Amino acid sequence: MNQLKPYLLRATRDWCLDNGLTPHLLVDATAAGVVVPTSHIEDGKIVLNTSPRAIQAFDIDDGGVRFAARFGGKEFFVEAPLNAVLAIYAKENGQGITFPPEAAAMPTAKAGTPPSKEPPPGKPPRKGPALKIVK
Repeated sequence: MNQLKPYLLRATRDWCLDNGLTPHLLVDATAAGVVVPTSHIEDGKIVLNTSPRAIQAFDIDDGGVRFAARFGGKEFFVEAPLNAVLAIYAKENGQGITFPPEAAAMPTAKAGTPPSKEPPPGKPPRKGPALKIVK
């Protein structure tokens, strides 16, 4: 089954462009496979203008987002895997979509190991129901 994320990214970008808005992509610049100009990274993230006036050769698929852009007058080919894309939104009003962290980046239990029944640290153990039957 195809991933949903590229479809959501494409649809949100199209919505921005159809409404005369500037689509911006928020990317985790520290994720593996991200190719962006390091001079524009702030707090490990970069905001990229994906309007047709700012970029060329825009492509999005299950592998990620790719396009050519100019940064400080120099051409640069940008690549961002889907797991690095954190949000797409309109610059003018902030409307768009944010994405939760990818499952691949979250720690998982070892295969064949049953999940722990203990509550996570810092959470009190769950008590039974507080309601009683009244006759």
